[in-house]
Amino acid sequence: MRALVERAAGYEIVLVASNKPHAAGLDWARERGLPTWAWDSKSIARDTFDKALGDAIADHEAGTIALAGYMRILSPAFVSRFAGRIVNIHPSLLPKYRGLDTHQRVLDAGDPVTGCTVHLVTEELDSGEILGQKKVRVKAGDTPTSLDRRVLAAEHLLYPRALGDFVNR
Repeated sequence: MRALVERAAGYEIVLVASNKPHAAGLDWARERGLPTWAWDSKSIARDTFDKALGDAIADHEAGTIALAGYMRILSPAFVSRFAGRIVNIHPSLLPKYRGLDTHQRVLDAGDPVTGCTVHLVTEELDSGEILGQKKVRVKAGDTPTSLDRRVLAAEHLLYPRALGDFVNR
């Protein structure tokens, strides 16, 4: 989220939202004068939460939703409501390694290259149109943690550029 804010080119951040009210990113966003919205999703039905989140997004007239660090699967109703307008980043070169534990799966497979992918969100997990990818070489002795650090650095470069390209196409 910080990279999207700090490297915004061709788009404006109109709302930073979270399902974790005490997320550090919310404080960071508020310090920069960005509007924020948060509601703890743990004890709320998914459809109820997603409707409230969607309403907040609509109230702020967001044209595109950029997921960043949002580790919750969106309801079909939410995805349908904002179809073609939700963008996500995933820490693998999709279509390989959809879902979780991507770095361990890359290492287990012995892949020489991994990376990250910016894609449109659809109801099928990590399966939407690919908007951009950045490759990261796997080094001898890599661990999931060391690989994660390098892929995250690549994400911070790729995501703002791919989001700007998407918004301005």
